[in-house]
Amino acid sequence: MKVGFIGLGGMGSGMAHNLLDAGYDLVVHDIKRESGQPFEQAGASWADSVAELGRQVDVVFTSLPGPAEMQEVGLGKDGLLSTLRTGSAWFDLTTNSPAIVREVHTACADHGVELFDAPVSGGPKGARTGKLAIYVGGSQTAFDQHKQVLDAIGDQILYVGEIGAGNTAKLVHNCASITIRLAIAEVFTMGVKAGVEPAALWHAMRQGAIGRSRTFDRISDRYLQSAYEPPSFALALANKDLRLALELADQLDVPMRCAKVAQADFAEALDRGWGHRDSQSPMQLQNERANVTIKLSSEDVQEVLDRG
Repeated sequence: MKVGFIGLGGMGSGMAHNLLDAGYDLVVHDIKRESGQPFEQAGASWADSVAELGRQVDVVFTSLPGPAEMQEVGLGKDGLLSTLRTGSAWFDLTTNSPAIVREVHTACADHGVELFDAPVSGGPKGARTGKLAIYVGGSQTAFDQHKQVLDAIGDQILYVGEIGAGNTAKLVHNCASITIRLAIAEVFTMGVKAGVEPAALWHAMRQGAIGRSRTFDRISDRYLQSAYEPPSFALALANKDLRLALELADQLDVPMRCAKVAQADFAEALDRGWGHRDSQSPMQLQNERANVTIKLSSEDVQEVLDRG
């Protein structure tokens, strides 16, 4: 089986390397030519265009910034559908709009191509280590036929439902994550302003009923240390996910009051030029509003983690 991979950024490069390590015959493409060089050195082939890649492969993965890029790569002039063979499969790993995915799926079906929406969760570290959840939407029969190739890039391969279901699950996950973080910032500033030391407060929160599920561990290396660069997940990308989630909610006539508060903070952070910072950076806004400084050292953080 020959596998193609388009989009060798922070997420895509890790997943593509894991496909190579699993022994797949890999063809790669990216808008930045230099991104393909490490893959060629490791044994992959380079395709000069999307169409050239599509002509060669049985299965293609795309890891792209968003819906517009996915549509262009698939349906644009000299896009994937201009060359993919009947019976081939396309896994779009992009966090995408379910509505857009369904539109592209219809076009793929007309060409005899099986499209799956398969967004991932786990960040660049998970992409490198293979510790990724992959939420898959599409034909279950076709999914069962191709699951083995997904096992090369993730450890939690989750069939969610028909096309669009994968991105629905991902948007629900990310919208919850974004909203919860800002709620954490709110209650943290309250506790610190009441006189509790940040490390002691963090340890106490981790030992409560919700804390024991380790909800609070995700803030250890960013918010608690006031360290937002380089990002694990850039604010600009997280904002795209939140926007897609709210668009989906609007289409379904679902009120999203908490998420819209989070979106307002994201907008303020983006207006400050923080798009390149980590997606936890809007939590800093609450610190400023409360006139509270929260900045632990990495040693402080590790001491709390070591306490269990």
